Order: sequence, then structure tokens, then C-alpha cells
Amino acid sequence: MINAEVQKSGAESALSVIRKFSRRVQGTGLIQTVRKRRYYERDKSKTVSKKRALKRIKRQENYRDLIKEGKIVEAPARGRGRPMNRETTSQSQAPSSGGRSSGLGENTPIAR
Repeated sequence: MINAEVQKSGAESALSVIRKFSRRVQGTGLIQTVRKRRYYERDKSKTVSKKRALKRIKRQENYRDLIKEGKIVEAPARGRGRPMNRETTSQSQAPSSGGRSSGLGENTPIAR
């Protein structure tokens, strides 16, 4: 435990005593250590982190299976590569009514 003690000397004002005290406390480094520990979070144990990883893997596999079965429409990737054209994504989900043949064209979605 750290004690920061200050004595008032002679005709010293209360404000200067407070300033002297705050300087002494800063010198001890007490405030810095308390602020560092304020949001301290201990490391997860190996068991907990492994269980969490296994849950995440199982959830990802389940999601991929649902996409393969067609129960979920895959969300487009965000933040990587060039942005997708809105027309391409909307037409890939619904058949086009433009009168074109179903051959390869500019509106065909690209497989990744």
C-alpha cells in the first residue's frame, strides 16, 4: 500500500497543498496502475478457448449445410474485393424477365 502524505507549511494556501498532494500521488504512479487494471480481463484457459473454437466450427458447418440445402441464401462477402453490382445480386436470386436466352451473359453470377 502506498501512502502519499503532505504537511501544510506556514502560510501556504489550501489550493497549493492540494496541488502538492496531487503531484505526490502522480509521482507514486498509483493512478496509472489503477487505470491499467480498470479493464483487466484475465486470459481464457485452454479448455474454455478450445470449447469455444469447437462451438464456432460446428456453427459454421451447420450454416454451410443449410446453404447447400437451399434453406438459407448466402450473404455476400463484405469488405473484400470489389463491390458487387446490385443488379447482379438481385437477378441471380430471381429469373430475369428480359427475354434473353439462358446462356452465359453479363448478368450471370460468377462462382467463387
